[in-house]
Amino acid sequence: MMWIDIMTLFPDVVGDMLCESILGRGQERGFIRVECHQIRDYTTNKQNQVDDYPYGGGHGAVMQADPLYRCWAHIMEGVPEGQRVRTIYMSPCGKPFKQADAVRLRDDYDRLILVCGHYEGIDERFIEECVDEEISLGDFVLTGGEIPAMAVADAVCRLVPGVLSDPECYENESHWDGLLEFPQYSRPEIWHGRAVPPILLSGHHANVAKWRRKQSIIRTRDRRPDMYAKLDLSSKADQKLLQEIAQEEAEQKNGGAQSHD
Repeated sequence: MMWIDIMTLFPDVVGDMLCESILGRGQERGFIRVECHQIRDYTTNKQNQVDDYPYGGGHGAVMQADPLYRCWAHIMEGVPEGQRVRTIYMSPCGKPFKQADAVRLRDDYDRLILVCGHYEGIDERFIEECVDEEISLGDFVLTGGEIPAMAVADAVCRLVPGVLSDPECYENESHWDGLLEFPQYSRPEIWHGRAVPPILLSGHHANVAKWRRKQSIIRTRDRRPDMYAKLDLSSKADQKLLQEIAQEEAEQKNGGAQSHD
């Protein structure tokens, strides 16, 4: 079972989101467990204050180290012996989160503690003492760490065996093998004059798989050239697909040029 603890100032909001749909059913069946901890419960003042002015001056406030530490220590007291734990601070200064990180966190740890900052951030001393790694969702700043924590929890939990019905549910998705996912279609067959590609109606599974692989290659090349540059397409099957793609695109280009003549 994968266990995720989320340290936050808004446990109800975070908990409600992660108890719905697929993750909710995963918790009911015992494959995953998500617990949210109110950081304010671990303050030592009557006002439940968790922040104060930053040393050195500046705008805003900084979350204090002590309430964070008390919350973290309470979680750690309940960790069974031998359980592999990783404390992660959701931070714009962290390493950008990738699908490979979701797989790594699922495989290497039994329990994740996700720390959600707010205001101008958290006291660096807590990070130095308790945090194992910092993770960012990308090169932008959010008001707090709750949205990143929910994203990381979702990405990791859906990979836990039993949460989804079959590994193929995530193995064919974007970023799993370095490719973006192929286009998907559902009923009706024609919508607003747009038809489903005939190959998907053929019932020929090998041809469908080939078409999907082709579309994933094209989509990755056109939308994420950075990912495409890292792909290994040296196999005979992929080399043949690349030749077919080039031929089909040349024919489309020539056909378009002729139509303008």
